[in-house]
Amino acid sequence: MPFPLESVDTRILGALQSDGRLTNQALSSEVGLSTSPCWRRVRQLEESGVIQSYTAVLDRRQIGLGVLAFIRVKIDSHSEAEAEEFSQDVLKLSEVVACYSIAGDADFLLQVVAADLDSYADFAMTIVRRLPRIKEMQTTFVLKEIKPFRGFPLDVAGR
Repeated sequence: MPFPLESVDTRILGALQSDGRLTNQALSSEVGLSTSPCWRRVRQLEESGVIQSYTAVLDRRQIGLGVLAFIRVKIDSHSEAEAEEFSQDVLKLSEVVACYSIAGDADFLLQVVAADLDSYADFAMTIVRRLPRIKEMQTTFVLKEIKPFRGFPLDVAGR
């Protein structure tokens, strides 16, 4: 069950998605609450799991990760045990920044970063390709990030 959000909660979440470093005083001013109720609402959102963590958004190119790719993976079997084993193997790979179990003609979608094409090729061929039970993999390279993920759209949540 989704956590029931009030309009003030949505304003708090929007402000924190834009700037997770806001002080409680600045946040309360921005959302139109006094500091104590604002702090209590933030704590409630954290404790309920709506707010899972606070992070910094990095520019991958500035830290030397010039390649962004998506790998569609099909595995041999569709058993729950094999899918779980594949998932556990993927969790160990730092180059994989996101992994999704998907419907359609593939079983998993991996979002991968690498320094350059040679590094990506080495990772794909010596690490990913050798994971147990991979039947097929297909890479799609990102040529340009048009709209990278920067937060969830709160105006469409709960419709």
